[in-house]
Amino acid sequence: MNYKKYTKMYHPVPLENREWCGKEITKAPVWCSVDLRDGNQALYSPMTIDEKIEFFEFLVKLGFKEIEVGFPAASATEFDFLRRLIDEDRIPDDVYVQVLTQAREHIIDRTIEALKGAKNAIVHLYNSTSTLQRDVVFNMSKDEVKQLAVDGARLVKRLVSEKLDGNIRYEYSPESFTCTEPDYAVEVVDAVNEVFEPSPDNKVIINLPSTIEVATANVYADQIEYMCKKLKNRANLIISVHAHNDRGTGVASTELALLAGADRVEGTLFGNGERTGNTDIVTVALNMFAQGIDPKLDLSHIDDAIAMFEKCNKMPIHARHPYAGDMAYVAFSGSHQDAIKKSFDRFETKPENKWANPYLTIDPSDIGRKYEPIMINSQSGKGGVSYVMQNKYGYELPKKMLTEFSAVINDMSDAKHTVLDNEEIHQAFKDIYMNLKTPIKTYSYKSRNSETSTTVDAMIEYKSKVSSISGKGNGPLDALCVGLRKFLGINFEICDYTEHALERSSSSKAAAYIAIKDYDADKKIFWGVGVHENINTASVYALVSAVNRMLDFE
Repeated sequence: MNYKKYTKMYHPVPLENREWCGKEITKAPVWCSVDLRDGNQALYSPMTIDEKIEFFEFLVKLGFKEIEVGFPAASATEFDFLRRLIDEDRIPDDVYVQVLTQAREHIIDRTIEALKGAKNAIVHLYNSTSTLQRDVVFNMSKDEVKQLAVDGARLVKRLVSEKLDGNIRYEYSPESFTCTEPDYAVEVVDAVNEVFEPSPDNKVIINLPSTIEVATANVYADQIEYMCKKLKNRANLIISVHAHNDRGTGVASTELALLAGADRVEGTLFGNGERTGNTDIVTVALNMFAQGIDPKLDLSHIDDAIAMFEKCNKMPIHARHPYAGDMAYVAFSGSHQDAIKKSFDRFETKPENKWANPYLTIDPSDIGRKYEPIMINSQSGKGGVSYVMQNKYGYELPKKMLTEFSAVINDMSDAKHTVLDNEEIHQAFKDIYMNLKTPIKTYSYKSRNSETSTTVDAMIEYKSKVSSISGKGNGPLDALCVGLRKFLGINFEICDYTEHALERSSSSKAAAYIAIKDYDADKKIFWGVGVHENINTASVYALVSAVNRMLDFE
């Protein structure tokens, strides 16, 4: 790999006494979705007009107040989509539609034509200002590039005044800002603002895009803070950022830019966009939410956003996507599963507590999801198995039994070389422990109480022969143990017993868990489980199941 052919593409930022690194994000920015323009133009199959309308209405539902709807001069589809939004009165009065235009006369003219009748709109003018674009692509000097921007701004302002009667705002982007000399970026933007004349009642949006991400996120923050400090008339400017994800740090770049003074964020749902995509607004918004900040977007049903994204973009959401991925709330590690379960239990007993979980930054239910260790692998432990058994099927396994069963599940997954789903775990539990009928099958039992003892008479089948057994003890289980010990000629006793209602069962049932100690086999412990509508019968089944496991072991 010839790394020597590469060099940094950004210019040093002459920023003294940087302030962004000592700040915190305390409020949501102004959000602008560019799904329908930057996101749409990056698709193998761009959206149809009907799909764009459906997506637009969904963005409005999420709470976006500024939506870049397209590049009207690019195609008939883009132009006709905007016309339908306006002509069919689909744009709410509190929503601004944003249109993109290059600083070229015929494109600006076509763009303004598309906006006729719009109540609230943003005209987004841009031209490239970077060293590489000036030298290689356009072969233009700094003065020529600046003049192109100024002439474009003058034409936009004149045509808006002549042809539009709505509430029209202005936005300017020095494209490839991150690769532009900082002092020159200030020079160009100030020149454009002399044309647009920002005021308290007519603030101008200055969008500073990371058109291609070429540096660490802190460099972008330095660039944004430098612009905020150097631009004229800063109080009447809305500083916007539009970060791409070429280095995989689009979210970080955006968050640091907000610390550096940005007021507004352009991005897309789940980060769709050119090359490696745009800033993922869902992630940035939910990162704020996780810190107790109102994101000003309604992401309480994130699966709806996923469905819309996948339907219109025809692209999947990555399984490991923050917050939205299928595996975002699945833990395989045993220690993680255990910590998550204990934290859930604590929060549920005291819901007035602030959310605190070692491995989940938010409560999945807040965005319409659930934490579910629905898949257990060889790295999982007691926490995951316990969660599945309790939350899916209602079993509250005793700790020692849970340790034994978790080891069994671990071995099963290891042998299978893949995950086990809920039903596989449940079936293994039933096969190994529950209501076992071989080698002993119980047909019936009766108990009789006297003042000092209990007698149990039972009918069982063993080795294909039906026999009657009887035992006397200090209770039904103790009496049945006496009868079984006498009949089988083995020495064991009950060493653990618990029971509970099986609340998640489809009918009212009880579960009993019994451990017996085999004195003829180095005091080995055998667990059995009984499930029945009658708790006494469940206990008998649990005992017989434990004895059956002991007999099979021998």
